[in-house]
Amino acid sequence: MENNRLFDDNANKGPVECLGLTFSNDEERREYFREKLREKLRDPEFRKIEGFPKGSDEDILNLSDPPYYTACPNPFIDDFIRHYGKPYDPEEKYSREPFAADVSEGKNDPIYNAHSYHTKVPHKAIMRYILHYTEPGDVVFDGFCGTGMTGVAAQMCGSKEAVESLGYEVRKDGTILDESGKPFSKLGARYAVLNDLSPAATFIAYNYNTPVDAKAFEREAKKILKEVEEECGWMYYTLSSEKAEDIERAKKLLSEQGKDFTKELLSWGRINYTVWSDVFSCPECGGEIIFWEAAVDKEEGKVRSEFSCPHCGASLTKKRMDRVIETKFDPAIGETVKQAKQIPVLINYSRGKKRYEKKPDEFDLTLIEYIEKSEIPYWYPTYRMPEGEESRRNDDIGLTHVHHFYTKRNLWVLSAVYSRLDSQVARLLFTSQLINVSRLNRYRPGVSFPYNPLSGTLYVGSQVSEPYVFTALLNRIKRLVDAFYLEKCSSSIGAVSATALQMGRLSTDYIFTDPPFGGNLMYSELNFLWEAWLKVFTNNKPEAIMNKVQQKGLLEYQELMTRCFKEYYRVLKPGRWMTVEFHNSQNSVWNAIQEAIQRAGFVIADVRTLDKQQGTFKQVTSTGAVKQDLIISAYKPNGGLEERFRLEAGTEEGVWDFVREHLKRLPVFTEKNGSSEIIVERTDYLLYDRMIAFHIQRGRSIPMTAATFYNGLRQRFPERNGMFFLPDQINEYDLKSVSVSELRQISLFVTDEDSAIQWLRLQLQNKPQTFQELQPQFMPISRGWAKHEKEIELKELLEDNFLKYDCIGPVPAQIWSWLLKSSKMREKMKELTPETADSSLKSEARDRWYVPDPARAQDLERVREKGLLKEFEEYRAHIGKKIRTFRTEAVRAGFKKLWGEKDYRGIVQVADKLSDKVIQEDPKLLMYYDNALTRLGE
Repeated sequence: MENNRLFDDNANKGPVECLGLTFSNDEERREYFREKLREKLRDPEFRKIEGFPKGSDEDILNLSDPPYYTACPNPFIDDFIRHYGKPYDPEEKYSREPFAADVSEGKNDPIYNAHSYHTKVPHKAIMRYILHYTEPGDVVFDGFCGTGMTGVAAQMCGSKEAVESLGYEVRKDGTILDESGKPFSKLGARYAVLNDLSPAATFIAYNYNTPVDAKAFEREAKKILKEVEEECGWMYYTLSSEKAEDIERAKKLLSEQGKDFTKELLSWGRINYTVWSDVFSCPECGGEIIFWEAAVDKEEGKVRSEFSCPHCGASLTKKRMDRVIETKFDPAIGETVKQAKQIPVLINYSRGKKRYEKKPDEFDLTLIEYIEKSEIPYWYPTYRMPEGEESRRNDDIGLTHVHHFYTKRNLWVLSAVYSRLDSQVARLLFTSQLINVSRLNRYRPGVSFPYNPLSGTLYVGSQVSEPYVFTALLNRIKRLVDAFYLEKCSSSIGAVSATALQMGRLSTDYIFTDPPFGGNLMYSELNFLWEAWLKVFTNNKPEAIMNKVQQKGLLEYQELMTRCFKEYYRVLKPGRWMTVEFHNSQNSVWNAIQEAIQRAGFVIADVRTLDKQQGTFKQVTSTGAVKQDLIISAYKPNGGLEERFRLEAGTEEGVWDFVREHLKRLPVFTEKNGSSEIIVERTDYLLYDRMIAFHIQRGRSIPMTAATFYNGLRQRFPERNGMFFLPDQINEYDLKSVSVSELRQISLFVTDEDSAIQWLRLQLQNKPQTFQELQPQFMPISRGWAKHEKEIELKELLEDNFLKYDCIGPVPAQIWSWLLKSSKMREKMKELTPETADSSLKSEARDRWYVPDPARAQDLERVREKGLLKEFEEYRAHIGKKIRTFRTEAVRAGFKKLWGEKDYRGIVQVADKLSDKVIQEDPKLLMYYDNALTRLGE
């Protein structure tokens, strides 16, 4: 693709090549594809695609630059992939281990800071993932692209300077070496396909991923601002003089000459910002209270939580008072509106190179009144804010329409600037400051930074800072110029639901995605102010969030995310990887995402949390949840495994086939600061969990018990430190283990019976112990037992799952091996065996609990399972209110049994007797329940 330069004098001098077609210049290319898009927009079926944005044909066309970007489903994406991608080749050798890197890296980069957005992963962080998983020329996809940082990262992989800034070395032949000097990737741009439901997001993404002539843009942007400032600058004039005669003179000039009053030589200053304050009513005396005067401590730069009424002296808080409401006519919508009263209380202005502050005088108030009564001669958006949790949070203070979010003065200037915009990148400059110059910009005493909107919300504070629009936009020009870097366009971008991707099967080499996380952010509502100016709006029907107004709870969110991940699964090539960066705040939301990923067909191979304090990653040690940022690495099984599984599903061979393929994709060895760590995905219990999930998500029965699985695992695969490997992996692990000083153990949180058993297993594998030794360790870590979970005593946990040596018979091999570690014991054990151990050795081993060998473990499991199923039958027979306290292990065992019997109705009936929250927060119960509902067609 040739350069698609905006503001470039040479942009229309061709020829230009695009998707295999040649055009005489770039404008001809644009018009050719725009006409193709126009034809598609006339097709009623095209507009029926799920998530199709709200907007007229002309507005969608005006925002689009086909084939690279369309503000609707991009009909040219398949052409893009056919032209630049590589067809799936099942014979191609590809092997990568899961990878995790700091997702906050690069937040100070000019590219990251050029345009705000509610959530963003910096492109430098994403580059590490793309370099690890792909080769130059591969196609990278992001279905929740936001501002398009995945596209930026894909293209920056071709920049030697950018790659070296990550700490990597780039050789002359393009080979990239990691921090340890090991070759792992190649220098070269990757092609990106980006998608988002929001037209605002894709518009920003397009501009980030499109070549721009920075100097020409800067020249043109400054020209527009200069024109508008000459026309509208009079609105920001103020007097530096406090003399009454000067104030009266200025008022008279305004009255007689209108906006030409500035031609008179008075002591004029230029406003930098004006602070507006809410006005409240005292609940005791009814007097008006200016919040700025009563509650703000100017010297300390703080807002007092308690303050006195200036009229009656009553002690007040903000919550005790009501805002004063004003009624006025709004000519923009032709209606009378009621709005909370705000008045200007402070003006910060410049005269020459110095800054000053003043209380607004009579001239300032008169000028504001003059502006309020004047008619804005340009178009501006007057749309009603949509129904929503965030978008209508300000209805009670009268901010009901888009234009209400701006002072009349700033709205006038914005509309004047908007009327002169004739390119996409100029619109990007415009949208980049729309929030900062709105009423969302809080005034924070003592904070020097001029723009302080609260992120992730449309909250309007009691003190609003109205900034000088021209300074805001001029300062942003420099940031944008610093962010422009591309020489050619190698991305294809569209706005559509991720449940209806316009891409062919097996077309993508790697997916990096940062999906919505439950109900944390209401994207379509937050983007409305941007989209109102762009005139194309998000269709929020398929928006994957939890939102009461949209009537979407956790189940609806999970279902939408499942559909999205199924589309991801469809377009990803077999054997390739997907990285999901997820900000987790609720266990239930994390479980919903995990369940959605697995139901789509992916296999999770690694889950890590980012420790922001230490800047390190920790493995998630169970399929349960943690309340931190998560990096989820999942792969699409290769076609061979899926085909074999269809033939072998429900058999032991199908189980071991899956395990072999899964072990291939797990890290062999991880090392940090001279220590290695347990790779939890290689432990028996997590391998068992993944095997069960693989079977259930494909509607198959589970062919073996946990004990049989653990026994078979040890018979078939080499084991080291509780981890299992393929035969061709074990030598690599052994060699690398020699070079480290220690093995870091897993730390587990005990919240239920299952995690308690895993904790005990870890303790007893390292050292067989007596009850008296275990109890003081167990008591502190078991205090976090879940409220619904029936507490099981330590004694019962040990008796049900482990064995104790009672001095009868030979010393168990596990205890004997542990005794040999003691130099003192080794002397006594010379020439003795477990069978011939003397009384002193047996006494040392007495009453120690140990992990049973596989054969004995199967006997224990059978007895334990019988007890669990007996308890489960009690839950099945329960009638009445929901069961508040129960044994989760019993429910899991029962669900597993019912699944094997294909009694899906039984699973649902028992689940309905338990708390919804418990089902949603337990990944194993949720997996059985969701799949049972699917089988029942519910």
